[in-house]
Amino acid sequence: MSADTRSQRVRGVLRLAQPPTGRFIPGLVWGVLSAGAAVSLLAVSGWLIVSASIVDSLVPLSVAVVGVRFFAVTRAVTRYLERLSGHDAALRQLAATRADMVRRLTPLSPAGLGSTDRGQVLTALVDDVENLQNLPLRVVQPLGVAALVAVGAVGFMAFVSPAAALTLAICLLLAAAAAIGLGWLFGSKAESLVSARRAELSAALVDYFGSLDVLLAYGVEGQARARIAAADSALRRVVDRASLAQAVAAGAVSAVAGAASVWALAAAAPGLSDGTIDGPWLAVAVLVPMVVFEIFGAVPIAAGSWRSVRSSAERIVDVLPERVPDELRPDAGEDVAFDGTPEVRLRGVRANWPGGAAALRGVDLDLGSGERVLVAGPSGAGKSSLAAALVGFLRVEGEYRIGGHDATGLSGPALRRVIGLCEQSPQLFDEDVRQNLLFARDTATDDELLAVLDRVGLGAWVRERGGLDARVGDRGALVSGGQAQRISLARALLRGFPILVLDEPTAGVDPDASDALLRDLLQAAGDQSVLLISHVAPPAGTVDRVVRLDGGRTV
Repeated sequence: MSADTRSQRVRGVLRLAQPPTGRFIPGLVWGVLSAGAAVSLLAVSGWLIVSASIVDSLVPLSVAVVGVRFFAVTRAVTRYLERLSGHDAALRQLAATRADMVRRLTPLSPAGLGSTDRGQVLTALVDDVENLQNLPLRVVQPLGVAALVAVGAVGFMAFVSPAAALTLAICLLLAAAAAIGLGWLFGSKAESLVSARRAELSAALVDYFGSLDVLLAYGVEGQARARIAAADSALRRVVDRASLAQAVAAGAVSAVAGAASVWALAAAAPGLSDGTIDGPWLAVAVLVPMVVFEIFGAVPIAAGSWRSVRSSAERIVDVLPERVPDELRPDAGEDVAFDGTPEVRLRGVRANWPGGAAALRGVDLDLGSGERVLVAGPSGAGKSSLAAALVGFLRVEGEYRIGGHDATGLSGPALRRVIGLCEQSPQLFDEDVRQNLLFARDTATDDELLAVLDRVGLGAWVRERGGLDARVGDRGALVSGGQAQRISLARALLRGFPILVLDEPTAGVDPDASDALLRDLLQAAGDQSVLLISHVAPPAGTVDRVVRLDGGRTV
């Protein structure tokens, strides 16, 4: 990917993270009103305190008292509305951003993510996308509020004391340069590394907890923990450096803020002798820079947040594909609904894995309505690749027809509505049995769930464990391999796929129990067509035909 292309994609991610103008503007307006109320509150308060000591009339003082109350209430109310509007816009856009990222990753899964680090994807999908909400909340909105209030304050000071207005403008420019320059000098590298170090820690944690049994079995669990500790230390160091950079920039802004008040006093005080300014307004000229710089203090944080947000956007670009690889099938295509159980026909089907590795080199296969066909062959023959191609995870070449329709022109969702895949290692979620079934059909009742569990031979087992609330553990850690396959089939039956592809259902199952498992699975399928992929011969009489693969070809 060229530098220009990468930069354009980063800008595209940042544009996606910024809420639409119509949703963003209310938060900005409330922010400006809140900051303006804060400046007005201090200005009126200073004028009131000094005027109360030198004037006898209560009329102007009464007006000032009302102004103090008004600006105090206005500041609180508009501050609340600013937070409400700003966070509502940012969080709504965050949801849209994350959904867009998942949508773009979907064509890559599962066939195209094999070479991608799971921790990197997890960090990009969670931490980096979540960090994008800081673009409107901590970068654009604070900078917009600070800029508008600064311009308004300088304009107001020009009526009070032109000399004080000039000093305020100069100090604001110096503070902006210090906030951006010092933050970049001391923290740009560290802030750009925070997301990378966080991804390394996430990858170490995912590897550790996902492979803890293997690490313990081989006695290398201590090394894995050392990797986590090293990643944590590296993350802590860059976070400390980034925090130090923000502290240096904020300190410089605070120093300039103090100098601005002193300079304003020195510039406006001579006006007392020539009558161009009186005591109350001199107090205003000195106090206004203080509150303006309190608002302007968000600039160092905004500069640091900008570097962090851009770094997150760059990491997201590195995870998201520039385009879907040619070997992977996009989800776009024709949406067709099938009636009954259609026939499947393959002639000369070829497919490759991402990276060019050949998967299928010429497969001929027929699966009639209600048939049971066994696809056999040695390891590496292309059996699992055939399963991936049938459900649209790989792009195929050659003739692939379902019920008379060209399957290569169907959308992925349409294809996966008619063909269901029970994988070799079923994905079970760390939830109860009920939730592991309901995502296949969320309207199913408990009676329907128990009925489908009875069909796959798990009804008695589930009832013994306390019913549908029984937990299955992370990735099915609390169930056996055969039980996991039965739960996976129950899920597919609940979904109602006309055609089922069972990919090595006896993998990880005791050989003595494999025949019983295969017989139960095939019987539970009922009238559905079943393509059984297995290197283990099923019991006699359970399949109609056998198709053999070797080297990605039918033999």
